[in-house]
Amino acid sequence: MTTIQKKSDNPIAHLSAEDIETLGRELDAIRQGVLDTRGADDAAYIRTVIKAQRGLEAGSRALLLFSIFPPAWLAGTTGLSIAKILENMEIGHNIMHGQWDWMRDPKIHSTTWEWDNASPSDQWKHGHNELHHTYTNVVGKDNDLGYGIMRVDEDQRWQPFYLAQPLWNFINACFFEYGIAAYDLELGKNLAIPKEKRSEDFKARLAQTGRKIRQQATKDYLIHPALSIPTGSFVPTLAANFTANVVRNLWTHSVIMCGHFPEGVETFEKASIEGETRGEWYLRQMLGSANISGGPLLHLMTGNLSFQIEHHLFPDLPSNRYAEIAPQVQALFDKYQLTYISAPLPKQVYSAWHKIVRLSLPNGFVEETKASNLPSQLVKLYKMTTGGKKVRRAIELNDQRKKREQTLAA
Repeated sequence: MTTIQKKSDNPIAHLSAEDIETLGRELDAIRQGVLDTRGADDAAYIRTVIKAQRGLEAGSRALLLFSIFPPAWLAGTTGLSIAKILENMEIGHNIMHGQWDWMRDPKIHSTTWEWDNASPSDQWKHGHNELHHTYTNVVGKDNDLGYGIMRVDEDQRWQPFYLAQPLWNFINACFFEYGIAAYDLELGKNLAIPKEKRSEDFKARLAQTGRKIRQQATKDYLIHPALSIPTGSFVPTLAANFTANVVRNLWTHSVIMCGHFPEGVETFEKASIEGETRGEWYLRQMLGSANISGGPLLHLMTGNLSFQIEHHLFPDLPSNRYAEIAPQVQALFDKYQLTYISAPLPKQVYSAWHKIVRLSLPNGFVEETKASNLPSQLVKLYKMTTGGKKVRRAIELNDQRKKREQTLAA
């Protein structure tokens, strides 16, 4: 993987500027077709999902009042986990994208919805809707690429710090809602500024996030467990709420990883988006996303982000319509000789994690390491980890020289 502009085999080299703008117009037509046919069935869909999710959450929390009994704990925890996933993925995420604003229902509107998550909705909408969806997969602009803590492109200079990125990624997955809150705050950048020099805007947003986290923690880890005290279920209910939040976080993280990080998904240079046209923006969304194949239940549980390509193209269309337009979008991929990346969930999860591990190591390390040369490769890795910048650079240059010699010999 490397930025598309630096690839020797550029996957869009065969497209002319006219081709790209024609593609953009064809995608605009698909979008308009959905806009023109939104109606009662779509409204009924989201209202049904909200009603089902709230009923499932209420029933699961009622069961957990008796969570001292293992069957009630298992059923309640499972139900609460599913309810939290539905609320975050199919309901909250998509409502806050404005997908249902056309209904003009103040209770189901992007300006009023507050979700069950550590990140306040207005901060999430800025970081996600305004930044991520504008700068999708642009290295240095889209912080969703590695969340600022991981190496996601071979053109990023390798450092020993990246050896730990599989661990950081796993920890981030378990507590994903807090990672997103920190990401929306640009916490790392702001905490690096001396306290007295931090902006008032950051301080206000930090206080807002703190209040939101307290509200969520009070509900899940105090009020609900306290209601279970009469049945002796305080501790089991506390554990159930924690488990449901971790399950939700792991699931959400996996879905996001599958849509953004599998092998074959392209990244882009900052300079490439200067003067970007509508057609070029569409093309970047197509190449910077991947889908998860599966049935209706999987699509529901992913918030229809299993259609990540379609979502990146049309983030404001009702999520229940992505399955309908996916064949039309795929037909355009075929027409313009582009690769439509889609695979089952296990394969996409493996692919994304494989990339995280591969890029945690120096370029080419995984591909070059065999059982026969493992000891020498580990010695080289040790030297690159402990030897400093000059040693790393010398080893990198030596590897590049050997590759050139092998290429010429072939």
